[in-house]
Amino acid sequence: MCRVLIIGAGGVGTVVAHKVAANPVFTDVMLASRTKSKCDQIAAAIGGDRIKTDQVDADNVADLCRVMRAFQPDIVINVALPYQDLTIMDACLECGVNYLDTANYEPLDEAHFEYSWQWAYRERFEKAGLTAILGCGFDPGVSAIFTAYAAKHHFDEIHYLDIVDCNAGNHGKAFATNFNPEINIREITQNGRYWENGEWVTTGSLEIHKTLNYPNIGPRESYLLYHEELESLVINYPTIKRARFWMTFGQEYLTHLRVIQDIGMARIDPIMYNGMEIVPIQFLKAVLPDPKTLGENYHGETSIGCRIKGIKDGKEKTYYIYNNCDHAAAYKETGTQAVSYTTGVPAALGAAMFAKGLWVMPGVHNVEEFDPDPFLSELGPQGLPWVELHDVDLEL
Repeated sequence: MCRVLIIGAGGVGTVVAHKVAANPVFTDVMLASRTKSKCDQIAAAIGGDRIKTDQVDADNVADLCRVMRAFQPDIVINVALPYQDLTIMDACLECGVNYLDTANYEPLDEAHFEYSWQWAYRERFEKAGLTAILGCGFDPGVSAIFTAYAAKHHFDEIHYLDIVDCNAGNHGKAFATNFNPEINIREITQNGRYWENGEWVTTGSLEIHKTLNYPNIGPRESYLLYHEELESLVINYPTIKRARFWMTFGQEYLTHLRVIQDIGMARIDPIMYNGMEIVPIQFLKAVLPDPKTLGENYHGETSIGCRIKGIKDGKEKTYYIYNNCDHAAAYKETGTQAVSYTTGVPAALGAAMFAKGLWVMPGVHNVEEFDPDPFLSELGPQGLPWVELHDVDLEL
């Protein structure tokens, strides 16, 4: 049995709270964020007294430790901002608490994604006998677990890996991001990067794109991005010759994004306005729709999976493993859209894997380092069923 502290009360935190509250492996649950009223609203929607709430400043180790020492969790599920990963990990070390997150650390003043900052904590977590599980959302997260499952059951060597992410939903807004606008825009506007023949190849932002077909959706223009799970996967599966990540965007979205960049609203450096220092992208975040509010009118599906080519028993094999998630179904269950749902469900399930003793390994580990089988056996019943296709045209 397990006591769990959830940090973050956005769309993903809402889904995590719903799923954790429904899982009897968690005996006590607390939800904390900078704004306690948001936590209270989520707890009230779930009902009863299942979830306790508190206010916490996730940028402040002392304040995090105050909450941890009072509640005494066994594990923290970090669904706050990526900027706050290290302070939360510091607090976990100080208070003897295990850790799980959905996105790697990113410095506030630089749009840069890299696991090195968190991997540097390996020895400290190992010596403390604490488990830190990194990147347990969908991508990163399930995408890496799908890869681990493929390597375990279907391939002797994985040679080519393409992670494909399609959101074919429509929320009816002129422009909105499906998760935190600041993080979303920073991610998309940085240079692309992929792994090929033992080295990283850098491309311009959204420079490489092609049409891919997605199950139950059809053709969608897909753009090559850098995504953090590639960094750990090419290390943990050294037979990979090429690894790439693709995401779909509509032309209207890309037009808005280009204008935002051209007029300087994507800037992450502070400027002076009316005698005050503001960061343009943070101001933009304040005026864009809150991703948590998009679910009510959202329809359509997401489709995220791995297209893999490699060798099994001396023969070339192709394999496609994916999940499709319906926005309306996600909203009916949790009041959020499918992008939040597909991130929150795996986070809650990863914590359950820890609570059951199935994913316990002192140190700092990416999700593909754990056994994928028990996780994937529960992923479908938790709301994200997955499909396998063998020996198909991968289009890549």
